[in-house]
Amino acid sequence: MDVVQFDRVSKRYVLGQRLNAREALTAAAAAVFRPRRELGRELWSLRDVGFSVAEGEALGIVGRNGAGKSTILKILAGITAPTTGVSRTRGRVAALLEVGTGFHPELSGRENVYLNGAILGMSRRDITSRFDEIVDFSGVERFLDTPVKRYSSGMYLRLAFAVAAHLEPDVLVVDEILAVGDAEFQRKCIGRMQEAEQEGRTLVFVSHDLETLTKICPRSLWLEAGEIREAGATATIVRDYVVSGLLPTADGTAPLQSERVTVHAMRVVPEIEQASDALLRGDRLRIEVDFEVTEETPGLDLALVLTTAAGVRVFDELLSDTTLMRLPVGNYRAKLVVPPLLNVGDYTAGIWFGTQYEDFIDQPVVASFTVQGSVSYRSERLLVLSLPLVVQPLDAAS
Repeated sequence: MDVVQFDRVSKRYVLGQRLNAREALTAAAAAVFRPRRELGRELWSLRDVGFSVAEGEALGIVGRNGAGKSTILKILAGITAPTTGVSRTRGRVAALLEVGTGFHPELSGRENVYLNGAILGMSRRDITSRFDEIVDFSGVERFLDTPVKRYSSGMYLRLAFAVAAHLEPDVLVVDEILAVGDAEFQRKCIGRMQEAEQEGRTLVFVSHDLETLTKICPRSLWLEAGEIREAGATATIVRDYVVSGLLPTADGTAPLQSERVTVHAMRVVPEIEQASDALLRGDRLRIEVDFEVTEETPGLDLALVLTTAAGVRVFDELLSDTTLMRLPVGNYRAKLVVPPLLNVGDYTAGIWFGTQYEDFIDQPVVASFTVQGSVSYRSERLLVLSLPLVVQPLDAAS
C-alpha cells in the first residue's frame, strides 16, 4: 500500500509576495499602478512531480541547492500546499526540516517534548511512556528544564530529532538537518532511521551525504530544476548524480620519455566498466599504464605510486616484488587493481621505471583523481579497512 502519493505536483512562489492580510491588500492596490514588467515574477519550485512511497519503504532525494527537495518535504508535512496536483499521505507524519521546528522558545525542553508530541497527535500518556527514551537519546538531560531559546543549534537538533523519531510516526520526513550534529549524534540518528525502517515505518530522507543515503534508502529520486531527472536504485542515482558535476576521467596523457622507456598514458578508472568513470568510495579501482620499451634492458622494473593530496604515500607497488619479467622491445599495458580501501579525497598516481642501479623515469604525479562519497565518512582516516574487531570477555580466573 502506498503511504505517500505525489500526483503531478507543481509549486509556484511569487517573488516578494506578502503573507499577512493587510500587506496583501496593500500589494493588490499597489499592483494597479505598478508597471507591467514588474508583474508575474514567479518561481516554480516544482513542476509536475509524481512519485509514490510504499508502506515501510525508505525513499532518498538528491539534488543541488534550489532543486526543490525541501519544497517536497514541506508539502508532505502539510507546511505548504501544492499550486497544482495532489499530495496524499496516510497516517501520522513527523517532519524534521529545520532546527527546532515546532518548538516554543520560551518553554523548557521538557515542555517542548510534550508540545511536539501533542502536535503529532500523541496523548500525554503515550508521551510520558517514551519520555525517558527521548531524553536519553537527545543527551540534553542537564538542560531539560531550561528554556530552549538558550539551547545551541546542536542541542535543538538533538531534542527535535529525538522527539520526532521516538513518537512512532507512520511517515518520518528528514531534511539535511543532520549535518548540524556532531559525528556521534549523526551515527545515532542514522541508526534510529534504520530501526524505523525495520519497524515498517516510511521514511523520506533528503541529504547531500550520499554514502548515508545509499546505506539507508534502497530507492531515490534525483531532482533538477524542480523536475525529476531520474528515479531508481539509489546506487545508480548516486553515481549518475555525482558524474553530472564531476571532473573528467583521470588521465595523464603527456608522454614521459627516456632512452629505454616511453610512458604514453596513465589512467585511474573503476575496475568494473560502466557508462561513467566516476570513482566512488567502495569501488575497486584500476590503474593502467600504457608504455613502450624502446631498448631491452636487463632487470627493467616498474613501480606504481599512489599519494594523497597532502603528499602522504599510500602505496608504492614494485613489479619485481610479485613477478619477475623480462620486457623485450614492444608496447605494453600495466594494470593494478586497488581494493575498495581508499577514503574519500583527492589522490595522485605516479610511476617509476628503472633497474636496481639506475632510474629511467621517476614521476610521482602523472594522473590525479578524486574518490567521491560522504565528506563525513570519518575523513581523518586515510584507508577504510573495515577490519573485524573482536571483543571477548576475559576469564576472571585467568
